[in-house]
Amino acid sequence: MSSSKHMLVLVLVLVHVFVFVVSLTCAFDVSYDSKALIINGQRRIIISGSIHYPRSTPEMWPDLIRKGKEGGLDAIETYVFWDRHEPEKGKYDFTGNYDLVAFLKHVQSAGLYVILRIGPYVCAEWSYGGFPAWLHNIPGIELRTDNEVYKKEMETFTTKIVNLMKEAKMFASQGGPIILAQIENEYGNIMDKYGEAGKSYIKWCAQMAVAQNIGVPWIMCQQSDAPQPMINTCNGYYCHDFKPNNPKSPKMWTENWIGWFTEWGKPVPHRAAEDCAYAIARFFQTDGVLMNYYMYHGGTNFGRTAGGPYIATSYDYDAPLDEYGNLNHPKYEHLRQLHKSLKVGEKAMTSGPGVTTKYVGADLTTYTNNATGETFCFLSNTNQTQDVTVDLMGAGKLTVPAWSVSILQNCTKEIYNTAKIGDRVSPSAMEKNIIFENPLGSLDWAWLPEPLKIKTQLKENRLLDQKTVTVGASDYLWYTTTFNIDEQISWTWTNATISVTTKGHALHAFVNKQIVGSQWATDGKYEFTFQKPVSGLKQGANSLELLSTTVGLANYGAFFDTVPVGLVNGTVQIIGAGNAKLDLTSNEWSYKVGLTGESKLYYDPNHNTKFKWKKGELVKGRALTWYMTQFEAPGGTDPVVVDLTGLGKGHAWINGHSIGRYWPSYMAKNDGCTPKCDYRGQYNSEKCQHGCGSPTQRYYHIPRSFLKPADNVIILFEEIGGDPSKISFLTAADGAGSGCTAAAGGSGANVCPSPAA
Repeated sequence: MSSSKHMLVLVLVLVHVFVFVVSLTCAFDVSYDSKALIINGQRRIIISGSIHYPRSTPEMWPDLIRKGKEGGLDAIETYVFWDRHEPEKGKYDFTGNYDLVAFLKHVQSAGLYVILRIGPYVCAEWSYGGFPAWLHNIPGIELRTDNEVYKKEMETFTTKIVNLMKEAKMFASQGGPIILAQIENEYGNIMDKYGEAGKSYIKWCAQMAVAQNIGVPWIMCQQSDAPQPMINTCNGYYCHDFKPNNPKSPKMWTENWIGWFTEWGKPVPHRAAEDCAYAIARFFQTDGVLMNYYMYHGGTNFGRTAGGPYIATSYDYDAPLDEYGNLNHPKYEHLRQLHKSLKVGEKAMTSGPGVTTKYVGADLTTYTNNATGETFCFLSNTNQTQDVTVDLMGAGKLTVPAWSVSILQNCTKEIYNTAKIGDRVSPSAMEKNIIFENPLGSLDWAWLPEPLKIKTQLKENRLLDQKTVTVGASDYLWYTTTFNIDEQISWTWTNATISVTTKGHALHAFVNKQIVGSQWATDGKYEFTFQKPVSGLKQGANSLELLSTTVGLANYGAFFDTVPVGLVNGTVQIIGAGNAKLDLTSNEWSYKVGLTGESKLYYDPNHNTKFKWKKGELVKGRALTWYMTQFEAPGGTDPVVVDLTGLGKGHAWINGHSIGRYWPSYMAKNDGCTPKCDYRGQYNSEKCQHGCGSPTQRYYHIPRSFLKPADNVIILFEEIGGDPSKISFLTAADGAGSGCTAAAGGSGANVCPSPAA
């Protein structure tokens, strides 16, 4: 090639790069009508996916975003997590996997848009709905209602986030990727419980948001009375029947529940790819403009972020990208093909309303491109059992399987059918299930008991609310007291029982420093009665230590922030023979927040070497025990998991990084699962479950960035007693999501093996 041609190529490349950079940095307009989002004059349908930055790591972000783009996404959606960013009032954290701006810049670099759901209430199965716990203790505050104290805090944080975005030039009006922002979240579901104060609050939210002057539209989900100019949007498994409250607003689906979250003691939910595709196709068939997957990558509830209560550490959600960031086969490929097919009709779908023709058993909706006259059609069969054959006249006959939608280019050629996975995904991809390799042998464990010499911090003659005392600092709160038995110990007290009514989620009881037992709530209940026989009582003074445990604070519902936690409003009694009772409820109670091991950083290998860890014979089955060992990182680049089989309940850290709560001893109920899943018909979270009779979660994600090449340290705090010698470290190959393989064609059945998590 001549030098002049080299120069020409170089100039063309530089011009292309310049145009691309300018396109990322120049302000552009985002507007809308009932048929499209209009971005820089281009009429668009938008396919978006939720990826929550705190549920992954900065090292994972580029790969997750890349896979989202390759999967056909136009945008990434995320909440903003107030409790992570303002853990103490006025003290902000935007570092590490809380670096919101860095995350959004990765999205921008990939050429994708952003939908920013500021909230700042998020729900999201996140502890306390994403509110920082310190809000609860502000005098006079009432959350999510027309309360001046709360509104001041909400506006302060919202403004903080908006200003952070403006400083980084993140809004489309500044050349950034954010094309939509959300205020509040699903308030319409519970607004009636707040009466007139709820109605005035939502109006204030809209006014406060508009006053932020961000230059892009605001949305409100699940808010049928959203004030103008808010765009109200739909959340759910199906949103084809949804209509905005303003005929000029686009039809948006902010949460397409692509699966469901996992709860301790319950099976793992699965939603078939065919039904997901069916719901999406029906939405766009009925004038849909924007659809967002909730979730596209669910990720992991690191630390104590899982809410509920009783939400598991895995937030896999049966999403197209599994918890570890691998492709969830065949869902990822099947939906990618759907996105490609929809984009074929983008010009037609955004030109004008579709025209629906009714056939026997099917509806044909035709969109026409105003500029070219080309047509694009959806042919839907909503019958749950019967296939239907439609004569398209000049285009011939087409059979549409039950509960499916065919997409037709030029209304003559089928380019996609939601039920025909076999036509779109290679058999090798469909057959990929979870593949684990165990590269490690036995491990040398050391252990430490959690000290029962409890230095209390507060005294009250009553039982206090746990979250009021802990202010989110720990899952654990010690309630301790002393009581006297005046008489000589006799048959009355040698056959005694301790009875505690509690609204905590688990309780461990000790009398005179000896464990009485452990107990926890079942079936997701908020309270239970602890009753265990107690021995070791003595004449004179006796001590009682109660360790109340939370497993995530409530995150949803009207007044969820007021749900009591711990022993508050409960009773504590020692019941002897003959119904003799010592009522300790109104005793003087001493309180200590958290564990001694937490405050002394037992979980951090950089700080815990000064403690005398016990080695030699491994103690097993002991409650309130810390364990530590070293291990080598598994080779390769596949995601790493730890199988915590043998443990009871507790918390795990890798090199000082929390990988979350664990509870492998909690088995999913034995009923409610089926070996085959029929995708046809309305989905709900109890349809197509798997893992009955197995641990709700056995495998726990260790991000590669948490690991070193050698001398990695895992530290466990075991609450109820377990055997750490049974755990192992493994790698999860691609395809380690739900592991559900789909039958080819429109047979209506999926087969699910044992769950990955």
